[in-house]
Amino acid sequence: MEGQITQISARPRATTAFLTLRDPSADVSLTLTCSSSLLRDMDPPLTDGSRVVVHGKPDFYVGRGTLSLRVDEIRAVGIGELLARIERLRQLLKAEGLFEPARKRSPPFLPGRVGLITGRASAAEHDVLSNAELRWPAVRFEVRNVAVQGSTAVPQILEALEELDRAPEVDVIVLARGGGSVEDLLAFSDEALCRAVAACTTPVISAIGHEPDSPLLDHVADVRCSTPTGAGKRVVPDVAEETQRIHQLRDRARRALQGWVERERRLLDSLRSRPSLADPLGPLQRRSEQLNTLRERSRRAVLTVLNTEQHSLTATRSRLTTLGPAATLARGYAIVQRVGPDGVPAVIRSVGDAEPGTRLRVRVVDGSLHAVVADPGE
Repeated sequence: MEGQITQISARPRATTAFLTLRDPSADVSLTLTCSSSLLRDMDPPLTDGSRVVVHGKPDFYVGRGTLSLRVDEIRAVGIGELLARIERLRQLLKAEGLFEPARKRSPPFLPGRVGLITGRASAAEHDVLSNAELRWPAVRFEVRNVAVQGSTAVPQILEALEELDRAPEVDVIVLARGGGSVEDLLAFSDEALCRAVAACTTPVISAIGHEPDSPLLDHVADVRCSTPTGAGKRVVPDVAEETQRIHQLRDRARRALQGWVERERRLLDSLRSRPSLADPLGPLQRRSEQLNTLRERSRRAVLTVLNTEQHSLTATRSRLTTLGPAATLARGYAIVQRVGPDGVPAVIRSVGDAEPGTRLRVRVVDGSLHAVVADPGE
């Protein structure tokens, strides 16, 4: 079995030593018993947090209902084996897509509150806080102090990460720790921690160790900073730089506005210098004169047409008067008409049109006379 040693109880004259083997990922522990000589022969000596592989026989105590392991061999896990296991886990997480850039989120430009998970009173905490406050004095932190190495590191980090991820006011989470050996940074290559960071809804910044250090957490986190100092500079913008950028943008906006106003002013001057705007009443006056001229010409043309038609009408009337029956009647002639039963008169053009007894209507110049055709024998 493999795990981390968390408690070592070995009295000087006792022949049996008691240890606790812990699995940091599953938060499960098991009591170990072994001979005191087995511990004394370990080189280097076992300490709390040592990662070991043990071989033994399980014992179950019925009276207390506990399970322990009687150990006959303890081997410390070497650096080479740790690196090989980390590399295998790296390949597994990479195959699952946890390292893909597409799934990583960018932290907010100016977070309302920054969650910080780090060791208590550590240099990493000081570097993150001091650099962030130096860049943006109004920055607010939600700090969670946890163990950053040893058997209790992973459970405490997971608990703090879950708490900060649930907090609605926390916009970004920073995991910070100073440099150390591979064993010291082993907690930040833990599979459970890597998967918890990948499942966070809040962007996570990893700031573990120094530039050469690269635990698996750096590949899973949304942003990787080489040092805690870099995380302090990355999590918030620089107020001096942003103020300078605002001044630059304001100057650019002012110059752009001035240029636009100048262009529009030149355009207005050009439009104002045109004849239509320089003398707006002149074209109206000229058009008014043209309208008066055209109106006078129209009036004369209409009068000419009317006079011509009046003369033509007078001449036509004179001809009609001369050729009409009224002039003939005035010379002593008369128009004889036969009145039919229907009362409609018809002009008599022959003697045969008027039989005896026919009613006649004789029209003279000043009126009409009525007569009846008599029989010639009477």
